Amino acid sequence: MVSKVSRAKVRQKKHRRLRNHISGTAQRPRLAVFRSNNHMYAQIIDDTVGHTLVSASTLQADVKAELEKTNNVEAAAKLGTVIGKRAIDAGIKEVVFDRGGFIYQGKIQALAEAAREAGLEF
Repeated sequence: MVSKVSRAKVRQKKHRRLRNHISGTAQRPRLAVFRSNNHMYAQIIDDTVGHTLVSASTLQADVKAELEKTNNVEAAAKLGTVIGKRAIDAGIKEVVFDRGGFIYQGKIQALAEAAREAGLEF
């Protein structure tokens, strides 16, 4: 009988492969995105020192208050806008986008496009 690898394991393997090519620096940090079944998380990370510079998630009270649901495309777009504004306030204009092994469509795409509209370049 052929066993099928779980989607989570496939995503983790893709993410490990992506991380071999994507790295954040002080001049151009990495925008890492994680999506769970209930929430989304975005962080801007400087990998040279291993510090998170800016973060946002749908768990935070100020973001969650404006959302009806925390796991749909509208929530992802709102999160992209929030992370973009926070990054601009912190003086970050250019980032490297790390989709975390997720397919670039739906929620991940909405977050990326909203972050671009908020002023981030990638």
